[in-house]
Amino acid sequence: MQIPFYLVDVFADRPLTGNPLALVPQAAVLDDAAMPQIARELGQAETTFLTPSTNQSADWRLRSFTAGGVEVFGAGHNSLGAWWWLAESGALKLSDGANRFTQEIGERFLPVEIQCEGQRLASVVLTQTPPIFGAICEELPSLARSLGLEASDLMTESLPAQVVSTGAAHLLVPVRSRAAIGRASPDASMLARILRDVGGQGCYLFCLDPVHARFFNPTVGIVEDSATGSAAGPLACHLVAHGIVNDGATVIIEQGLEMERQSLLTVHVAGNLVRLAGRCVTVANGALRVR
Repeated sequence: MQIPFYLVDVFADRPLTGNPLALVPQAAVLDDAAMPQIARELGQAETTFLTPSTNQSADWRLRSFTAGGVEVFGAGHNSLGAWWWLAESGALKLSDGANRFTQEIGERFLPVEIQCEGQRLASVVLTQTPPIFGAICEELPSLARSLGLEASDLMTESLPAQVVSTGAAHLLVPVRSRAAIGRASPDASMLARILRDVGGQGCYLFCLDPVHARFFNPTVGIVEDSATGSAAGPLACHLVAHGIVNDGATVIIEQGLEMERQSLLTVHVAGNLVRLAGRCVTVANGALRVR
């Protein structure tokens, strides 16, 4: 049996930028064991599988696995790229303006908005879960060493290194400069231990003016990610909570430049409402033989 798959560059306006997502749209024929095997075969940071929802309140169910075969449940590039493909492929009934849908991810049912202008697809907007502020990392010298940096590279006077979740819990680490972020070279085992200790899944390094970030996630086998929507939402909430940006503001985060995969992620935070927006480019398609 053969099933189709697609590659979608997410948070990108042109091919071969952004974060590549592998998408398997006809995944209802697959069992639970096949999905992580296919994700390993396709080898992208994440592969998303589209299946019918288990609940009438949702339009589609999305399941996403890393290249290491670990299932993840955040609504980031794995979700945004899938909805862009659904809109672009004609699978959704769309009109000019905001078109609203619901996605099922894990146990959550989250709103999705497809924005069209002049009968053209303009952007996908995901609503993430309200922010949850978790543990603050106090082991700053160890954290710096795990990232291949000096403790003086961290900027924790006004912003703590803290775990924040809007669907996936990530440790947000403020760094003084873009140059320091560029020098980061994590020790995967050491960083994974620190993340486990504070209850974080991945680590999002960032600096300000402009907001520039890198993402490392040794806990699920991601060496580095070029655009991480599930961390961009928490970061915007973190900046609002500490008065760096105003509530109701839109935060634009650049990521992926160190990987030569320029990405722009847009997050709007208003109280507990967190909305992540972006564009995509479908760059490839093929067929996968599964038996």
